[in-house]
Amino acid sequence: MRFALLASAVSKSFVPTKTLRRLHLSSASSSPMAASEESLRLALAEKQATVDAQAEAVRALKARPGAVKPEIDAAVECLKALKVEAGAAARQLQAAVSRNGNASAACSREAFRQAVVNTLERRLFYIPSFKIYRGVAGLYDYGPPGCAVKSNVLTFWRQHFVLEENMLEVDCPCVTPEVVLKASGHVDKFTDLMVKDEKTGTCYRADHLLKDYCKQKLEKDLALSAEQAAELKHVLAMLDDFSAEELGAKLKDYGITAPDTKNTLSDPYPFNLMFQTSIGPSGILPGYMRPETAQGIFVNFKDLYYYNGNKLPFAAAQIGQAFRNEISPRQGLLRVREFTLAEIEHFVDPEDKSHSKFIDVANLEFLMFPRREQMAGESAIPIILGEAVSKGIVNNETLGYFIGRVYLFLTRLGIDKERLRFRQHLPNEMAHYAADCWDAEIECSYGWIECVGIADRSAYDLRAHSEKSGVPLVAHEKFSEPREIEKLVIVPSKKELGLSFKGNQKMVVEALEAMNEKEALEMKASLESKGEVEFYVCTLGKAVVITKKMVAISIEKKKEHQRVFTPSVIEPSFGIGRIIYCLFEHSFYTRPSKSVEEQLNVFRFPPLVAPIKCTVFPLIKTAKFDDVAKIIAKSLTAAGVSHIIDITGTSIGKRYARTDEIGVPFAVTVDSTDSVTIRERDSKEQIRVSIDEVASVVKEVADGQSTWSDITGRYPAHVAAQSNEE
Repeated sequence: MRFALLASAVSKSFVPTKTLRRLHLSSASSSPMAASEESLRLALAEKQATVDAQAEAVRALKARPGAVKPEIDAAVECLKALKVEAGAAARQLQAAVSRNGNASAACSREAFRQAVVNTLERRLFYIPSFKIYRGVAGLYDYGPPGCAVKSNVLTFWRQHFVLEENMLEVDCPCVTPEVVLKASGHVDKFTDLMVKDEKTGTCYRADHLLKDYCKQKLEKDLALSAEQAAELKHVLAMLDDFSAEELGAKLKDYGITAPDTKNTLSDPYPFNLMFQTSIGPSGILPGYMRPETAQGIFVNFKDLYYYNGNKLPFAAAQIGQAFRNEISPRQGLLRVREFTLAEIEHFVDPEDKSHSKFIDVANLEFLMFPRREQMAGESAIPIILGEAVSKGIVNNETLGYFIGRVYLFLTRLGIDKERLRFRQHLPNEMAHYAADCWDAEIECSYGWIECVGIADRSAYDLRAHSEKSGVPLVAHEKFSEPREIEKLVIVPSKKELGLSFKGNQKMVVEALEAMNEKEALEMKASLESKGEVEFYVCTLGKAVVITKKMVAISIEKKKEHQRVFTPSVIEPSFGIGRIIYCLFEHSFYTRPSKSVEEQLNVFRFPPLVAPIKCTVFPLIKTAKFDDVAKIIAKSLTAAGVSHIIDITGTSIGKRYARTDEIGVPFAVTVDSTDSVTIRERDSKEQIRVSIDEVASVVKEVADGQSTWSDITGRYPAHVAAQSNEE
């Protein structure tokens, strides 16, 4: 009876070869773009199940006494055809996965990244620090061209923001007393979750291990069901929200072990990312290397406000080093332990966040990724900035103004506008005190990388330092005549809250004081009618019960001659190293040389940020051409144009290739004693210019006063010999 059933299974699963070929061609011709990744996974699972059933039937048929060869051959032929069909489905799924940024696309990105990094390290843009001692993870040195690019980026940052916006620049110490960072919340909350290899003690960042596991499964495991793939994508989306317990449970569920040894891992636990030190020889005064530059500006608010004539709005800016003791630094310059930040704190009246210059950026249109699109699983879309503010997508004009200015800054540096987007923070990413936050994200081979954060932090920072220091960090608005005003007064009872919430008292107090008038009056009504009310505290991630004894809420009428208030702050914060790395990738390309097999590397830096603006080459090594080259070099120095003079006599094509590889935009070739040629790097076009005019022409285009096309319209073109270019 069992054999009869198996034979029946074989006969039912058998499909004529012509029919199978027709089905296979049909499935192969349908466009993978038309099917979602999930439906393709379902189709592959069904086909694989059919293959498994047919394979089992073939095995049973071969084992059956008396089975005839034609019947077995037909069943085997059917199995082969089904395997072909399953293979086609697998390739279709692989193509869809690749289009979604996985698999083969990841290989392509890796190859491109390696080409960029190899060139950067070989030409000394940056290298691992302490290389002869095998280096230290997360620490890098900038070499000569890297230093020049960084200096040019920071110079333009100062021009674009500090000078054009009349900001007050400060320079504060890197070592910060613990009390300052206790007030800001860094001592208690500036942590990542870490796990340890239980045998070797090697530390790993827990969320990185889970993220890597999920991404690799999605990229490489084509046998994943649609449900399993959806679960992994959900885990990736929720990664930042997992508690230590939830993260630990996921690591165990997926059987994730130490990457190097495959040993079991400890449960996740928080690790503070700040480098701790002590100030002074006694060790009594604890301190930290600052994790950001902003706190130095906040603690100086009172003096800066006075320096600015006690007027709002105003902005303070700072460029400096910051330090974060990353658990497992990776991704080169994108995640390091010491890095350069450029931060702006724009102080503004919380009741008036308009900006007088918003009209200058209101018509800009660029990719924005608001919350609604993210939560709906959609993509970033082009939005006109003025419309984003008027529709409330961006909270206010001042925040919108800085988003626009950041867009202009990055695109003028050389960041590709098609690979730049502004992503709004989701509700679960926002601090309870923040009004709105956006990240300028740049796409590179590592994916979308946050390079600039632009946040409306409300009045949280100044209030926190006022409370801790006892010094009121406030602004004043004087009235021409006394005003009778109604004032919301929220007075938390720290004693009662401390008895009920103990170590969580401060977070509950902060949340109560941060209530707006509507929330406070609703709480007051509930307390009066019921005696208690449930109140959600964002920083705790849960609701707590507030009783009448814990808080007093009232509306008081009084006459005031001035309004005293804590300013809100709009904070654009720039990760300079991240911006520079993305600029490296966006600027890098290859082009063929005379040798078909060889590709020449080129960085298409705009002259604004190019490490060297100009090279000077005598076409052939003769005394008269060398003398002319030295005269031109001297005039370039006098004009403040960075340059290289190369009188080695190497072929001109090789010299062009060497300087193209470090992004030099212009090359001056000395081929006579009265005029020379100037070559533009990317077009390879050349013009002929008199020796006396070289410095002024190069400076004019390098400083952005004119474009190369402007220059070519004024000077005769020069056609280079083919042999001049490698």
